Amino acid sequence: MSQSNFAVAGLGVMGRMVALNIERNGFPVIAYNRGEENADRMREVSKGKNVTVTRSLQEMADQLDRPRRVLIMATAGPGTDQVIEELRKVFDPGDIIIDGGNSHFPDTNRRQAELDSSGIHFIGCGISGGEQGALWGPSIMPGGHKEGYDHIAPVLMKIAAQTDDGPCVTHVGEGSAGHYVKMVHNGIEYGIMQIICEIYDVLRKSVGMSTVDIQRVFAEWCESDISGFLVEITADCLAKQDELTDKPLVELILDTAGQKGTGKWTAQSALDLGVPIPTLNMAVEARILSGLKPRRVQASGIFSNSDGQYSGDRGELLTSMYSAFYLSKMACYAQGMALIREASSEFDYGVNLAETARIWKGGCIIRSKLLDPIKRAYLADPELDNLLTHKSFYEMTRRRLTDLRKVVMLATETGVPATCLGATLSYVDSYRSEFLPANLLQALRDNFGAHTYKRLDREGIFHTDWTK
Repeated sequence: MSQSNFAVAGLGVMGRMVALNIERNGFPVIAYNRGEENADRMREVSKGKNVTVTRSLQEMADQLDRPRRVLIMATAGPGTDQVIEELRKVFDPGDIIIDGGNSHFPDTNRRQAELDSSGIHFIGCGISGGEQGALWGPSIMPGGHKEGYDHIAPVLMKIAAQTDDGPCVTHVGEGSAGHYVKMVHNGIEYGIMQIICEIYDVLRKSVGMSTVDIQRVFAEWCESDISGFLVEITADCLAKQDELTDKPLVELILDTAGQKGTGKWTAQSALDLGVPIPTLNMAVEARILSGLKPRRVQASGIFSNSDGQYSGDRGELLTSMYSAFYLSKMACYAQGMALIREASSEFDYGVNLAETARIWKGGCIIRSKLLDPIKRAYLADPELDNLLTHKSFYEMTRRRLTDLRKVVMLATETGVPATCLGATLSYVDSYRSEFLPANLLQALRDNFGAHTYKRLDREGIFHTDWTK
């Protein structure tokens, strides 16, 4: 028997792809799935490969070399808890359980505490890349005890995406750091996707461009400094023709979107920690608004949508669009990194933000050219408060802010919602404002609730009887 076999429990699409990735990189796989349908699919796709599909977790455990290593690829929630509980019965102290699902980080904390008492190492591990990434190289974000990570690192380093900076995996930090960083990764993903959609919407509604013309814009951006996976697949989606109607397929897709939880969790955690992430928050709100389709249709018949179109120079506008996208995309990374930084301090994760940027350079959904300069910024200043104020980016921020303002003004004037573009503009304007109207806010709070306030001109805490 091999001395380096590895188990995968949960053989849905992602589980199967990861298992095949592990086997292709030289590690025999012992696989298990509760239902027979996915187990049979694994047997079919792994014919001729060094993969054994077992019929029970006990059988799986019996075939694993010590310390046993198993990656759980079950749906996050009670299903994961059930698998972990069953594994506790067949695993011994020193064995390693890895949760590769999109688990909520408080659940990861709870599971780690429960398993610590049994001596079993628990690794909460974020995995990004979708089906193809899982098969050919994802970005992997494991957190938990370093000792447990060291036992699985040889496998993860082989199966992760490979870049000029090395494999896209690192020990993210202690405790639930891996799932926290993956959660924020998804929050950034929400923000960038919504910004792309708003640019598409402004171009088609405010400017009157066809899907074909908009596709050309994104195809050109694929060769620019703002290129990245999401830009590339936007160009692909806009280029796809429907075989039934010969129309662009995107024009025939229902305009409602759901959200699985990671975006909402990101927003909730940011509120708990007091970190402003308005672009990422509004991306969640935009999805919720999209789900109100019947109400939106009704409202569209009540309110006039004839707010005019752009009549200026299209070339100049596209230059402004590029700048607006550049700044807004950077703001998504800046807000996400600021949240991770605060969480790392609050929860004692010990996250290295330069390493986080490095492992996002390949495999994951938010990979882009911007991550190289982001990594360098954090290498130069690990305690950086906000990426937009770093010397590598503040001139870009200042220069492109005018273009973002133009795009938001165009959207406003033509009645096109710019949820995240507008939130980004307000975020930058607020962050660069020496004085905000919270002075009046504090006066109001003190007026109705005696909440007190501080003064600019003297020390102390003050309360005023505002009715006199």
